[in-house]
Amino acid sequence: MNKLERLKVKEEVENLKVQTRRKEKIKKEKINFPWVFTITFIAFSISFGLSFVSSLLLPNVSVFIGTFIVVLFIFLGVLFDMIGVSVTAADEKVFHSMNSRKVKGADMAVLFKKNAAKVASFCNDVIGDICGVISGSAGVTIAANISNYFHVSLFWVGLIITALVASLTIGGKALGKSFAINKSNIILYEFAKFISNFYKKKR
Repeated sequence: MNKLERLKVKEEVENLKVQTRRKEKIKKEKINFPWVFTITFIAFSISFGLSFVSSLLLPNVSVFIGTFIVVLFIFLGVLFDMIGVSVTAADEKVFHSMNSRKVKGADMAVLFKKNAAKVASFCNDVIGDICGVISGSAGVTIAANISNYFHVSLFWVGLIITALVASLTIGGKALGKSFAINKSNIILYEFAKFISNFYKKKR
């Protein structure tokens, strides 16, 4: 890269910084500390409770049930990760149009979109942590049962099971994110329509 090209790159970077500062002045969102504390408390409470329960119950389950629990919560983690991505990537205008025509679930989709950061945080972080805790605990149980049954080293079995759970979770979320970005509107709509069955509008 010659001097002229470096100057052009530097100029483009400076322009980018200027544009960013302008956007910050136009719309500067304040940190919602009450929400941060609330979501942190919710995540801590649910994770602590599930960790306690899983520590008591999971050691007594069979390999089959343990495997089922792992697969189930990996799937739930991927599903909610897709929902979180869809909320941030979806087009709000589409749902305003649907809401004006009284399409079921459209009003809930608008509400989710207006609170996209909170919904995404809950789906990706809180639910993701819960699924991680339970699938991880179930994975340890599977490893212990396999080790006892076949009389093999718990260290290596645990290492393999942990790696499998992590790789399936990460791979599933990577695949799910691509799908969620491409199908964000329909995923958000279906989720909102489902939630609207349990939500009664105030008259």
